[in-house]
Amino acid sequence: MDTTAFTAPQDLDGHRSKALIVGLVGLAACGLGFVLNRDQFFRSWLIAYLLFLGIALGSLALVMIQHLTGGTWGVFRRVFEASSRTLPLLAVLFIPVVVGMSSLYPWAHPDLVQADEILSHRAPYLNTGFWLARAVIYFVGWVTLSAVLSKLSRTQDSGDLSVNMTLQRVSGAGLVFYAITITFAGVDWIMALNPHWYSTLFGFLMMGGQGLSALAFTVIISRALLGYEPMNGLLKPSHFADLGKLMFAFVMLWAYFNFSQYLLVYSANLVEEVPYFITRISNGWQSLAIFLFLFQFAVPFSLLLSRDLKRSSNRLVLVAAWIIFMRFVDMFMLVSPEFSPQGANLHIGSAEHVSAFFIHWMDLAAPIGIGGVWLWMFWSQLRQRPLLPI
Repeated sequence: MDTTAFTAPQDLDGHRSKALIVGLVGLAACGLGFVLNRDQFFRSWLIAYLLFLGIALGSLALVMIQHLTGGTWGVFRRVFEASSRTLPLLAVLFIPVVVGMSSLYPWAHPDLVQADEILSHRAPYLNTGFWLARAVIYFVGWVTLSAVLSKLSRTQDSGDLSVNMTLQRVSGAGLVFYAITITFAGVDWIMALNPHWYSTLFGFLMMGGQGLSALAFTVIISRALLGYEPMNGLLKPSHFADLGKLMFAFVMLWAYFNFSQYLLVYSANLVEEVPYFITRISNGWQSLAIFLFLFQFAVPFSLLLSRDLKRSSNRLVLVAAWIIFMRFVDMFMLVSPEFSPQGANLHIGSAEHVSAFFIHWMDLAAPIGIGGVWLWMFWSQLRQRPLLPI
């Protein structure tokens, strides 16, 4: 094989600089939004942040699965690794969420906790100190796991195959840690927006969505890398078909988890659970719910049934880009209905307190800002290692 297969690409600076410029423009817009409407800024930031955190954590999970299973889809390992190594940046970008706790979470207000029996009951878990401590544990664990896997992978590239078993053991334990921590993080950062509501399926929803985000992002980046050595001569239609099949599976998984959650809540008809869905099927939100069903499940499901489409990188990348957009819409649906158009958290678990559908310009500025800076970091990490693992 050509020795260029095992040298780090140095001609990705164009992608890096463009991403950074776009990101800085988006962050400048977010800064203006922070001055004009802080409550809305924190909400928009949380939505965009969860999207890119999902890509990074989904990639971390996929690289661990790849180490455990092997297979030819290991040609995408560098994309997974570079995505996961953006976690230190994401830890920094989490700071606005911490600053905006009182705007986002009703349990962060002691007066509301004292006046609400449910909040008082959950105060030992949902309180500022313990919430921050758990966030530190999550990020320290994720960043450490990514760094260890990257170091072992680098050792493997040097020709030391004795680390293969270590990689598998770390990946096995790491997947358990990922599953536990992402479940708790989903509860802390999304479900706790409405502390009257709970779902035992929420952790699975988070993991399924993150896996889908990471796969769609990998398809987009792999298509872009077809213009670079050695990927232009290495990536075949069968490789993209493998990613397409995995995307197809995760699309079904996302739909299955969401339908199961809705069916259980509908059947039980409990006063603690019903308001969450009433909010999302009334006052304009029902249109967004239908949009999600059609364009994050029905349409991608139908398209990905096609073998020819999965083997065509030009067409598969369009489906992947659309799925990334729909992942953002899904995050928007999880977060925004808990707030009024003025940005106030409704927090009262009753059907009478329902937010009307609304979109703010910061909902567009935040993903541009976070996404641009995150992509800059991704391209920076990708150029540090050979595109093809040895």
